[in-house]
Amino acid sequence: MAAIIHNNDQITPPTNIFFLSTYFHSLSQTPQRLRKRVLATWTPDQELNQMRLRSGADMKRKLTWYDLIALGVGGMLGVGVFVTTGPVARDKSGPAVLVSYVIAGISALFSSLCYTEFSIQIPVAGGAFSYLRVTFGEFVGYFAGANILMEYVLSNAAIARSFTEYLCTTFGQEDPNAWRVEVDGLMEGYNMLDFPAVALTVLLTLSLCRSTKESSMLNIVMTIFHVLFFGFIIIAGICYGSTENLVQPEGLAPYGMKGVIDGAAIVYFSYIGYDSVSTMAEEIRNPSKSLPLGIVGSVLIVSVLYCLMALSLCMMVPYNKISSSASFSVAFQNIGWKWASNIVGAGASLGIVASLLVAMLGQARYLCVIGRARLVPSWFAKVHPITGTPQNATIFLGFCQASIALFTELNIVLEMISIGTLFVFYLVANALIYHRYAIKANNSPTYTLVFLFLLSSASIGFSLSWNFNHQQRWGLPLFGVCVISITAIFQYLMPCGGSQDRPNHEWQVPFMPWPAALSIFLNVFLMATLRKLSYERFGVWACLITLFYLLYGVHSTYQAEEMEIEGGGGNMRVHRPNSNGEQPKVDIQVL
Repeated sequence: MAAIIHNNDQITPPTNIFFLSTYFHSLSQTPQRLRKRVLATWTPDQELNQMRLRSGADMKRKLTWYDLIALGVGGMLGVGVFVTTGPVARDKSGPAVLVSYVIAGISALFSSLCYTEFSIQIPVAGGAFSYLRVTFGEFVGYFAGANILMEYVLSNAAIARSFTEYLCTTFGQEDPNAWRVEVDGLMEGYNMLDFPAVALTVLLTLSLCRSTKESSMLNIVMTIFHVLFFGFIIIAGICYGSTENLVQPEGLAPYGMKGVIDGAAIVYFSYIGYDSVSTMAEEIRNPSKSLPLGIVGSVLIVSVLYCLMALSLCMMVPYNKISSSASFSVAFQNIGWKWASNIVGAGASLGIVASLLVAMLGQARYLCVIGRARLVPSWFAKVHPITGTPQNATIFLGFCQASIALFTELNIVLEMISIGTLFVFYLVANALIYHRYAIKANNSPTYTLVFLFLLSSASIGFSLSWNFNHQQRWGLPLFGVCVISITAIFQYLMPCGGSQDRPNHEWQVPFMPWPAALSIFLNVFLMATLRKLSYERFGVWACLITLFYLLYGVHSTYQAEEMEIEGGGGNMRVHRPNSNGEQPKVDIQVL
């Protein structure tokens, strides 16, 4: 297949902030450029064609549905069970951590349905960034994409540090910090240098630069062995554990229902792997069939395994004696199976490598597509013509991840990861409703926006009632009924479009708008349970990325998309949007 661009002279929109004097002039034009760019949208066809051309070479379509399931399962399993289960069981939920995983899994399933429909309609590597940019405009897409990147880099750094802890237990070290180097003079929480985590990050970065298919095959092998280890832990924990540990010493839910919900918000971190699957859309042979199987299938499989793993851990050890580091290995030591502790350490280390591999695949593709949009320097958008991988983005993010993993303790980043993940999933659910009812069904956008506002407001009201109204619980039924009533009325009044609006009868989320509305409600509810410190850190990050957009992003995209470019004698033209809001297009033929 070849692409022909009708253009006699190669014309490329300017992609970098030019000379200093010109840049200061651009800053003086910020208000006018914001009005043009903040709500600027692209069509799915433009995302699929014009945007992809900016990478110089296409990513290679080599993945199948079973690759996606393996990537999803491998990406999620190593994260949640081995990083969050122990601390949440001990400090938040008690033995009811099983219920926390059920709640988080239901929310993740609804969010995964939203991702699946978007990924079929817009099969590009940008994931949530592309879905939101097509629906709500440039700034919302950029804001979500920046938060996704933050989530990936921080979570990958946390996973890499957990790898060191489990590797220590594999070789019989009881101290999880045995292979770390303590440095006097550094702030507490940043003074334990983790060189094995850095080495792992570097090795995986080099592997991902080479080939996506080879990385996928490596992941499949590791995931198969990982699932076998899971089976061993589940069977051993349930058979040799005691049900008394589920109710001793203080009952199934020693911290109450609030503790269970708080735990669900933390363990939601365990499900971030499935959105990596959606970023593989440009590398899948049959996206319309493979993506639903890969995304939804991996979430269902992992949810079952998470619940069984949490149950086995709490049956082996009373919740108040669970270790916060290398929880499963220490649990086997406590029941006298030191040999099993070493095996579990090896299995956990392997699972963490698989999880890290998938997450690093996803983060590079997000940055690549954001670079295509010129919201960051276009250097990040380049795809290597031989390997078909975004090498520049992979190397840069690998460096950032290794730097954080070297210094930063796990507990510092966990809640920051959860709030960023929940917020982006909340935006994607809103975008699906707006895209389905306002854009595809050609309804007035006002009614859909009013519904989304009322739904979010009622969800916030319910969440605040849950957290702060300890004396009077009237707010819970009031806002709960509002959520259900608002959704039911919207479904009755607003036509959604039938199968005639679906090209080739492609897959769509059933029973709309209920799944997306429930995803909005659950994401808001779980966000409301996080600590104040999480919001403060999130606020600082939001200010930083907004400042970057004002100083760089809006000017770069304005120069690339808004300025009229005409080829001297050529047939390729990019125009400013017209009065109907149409975006620039490139005359392309695909043969």
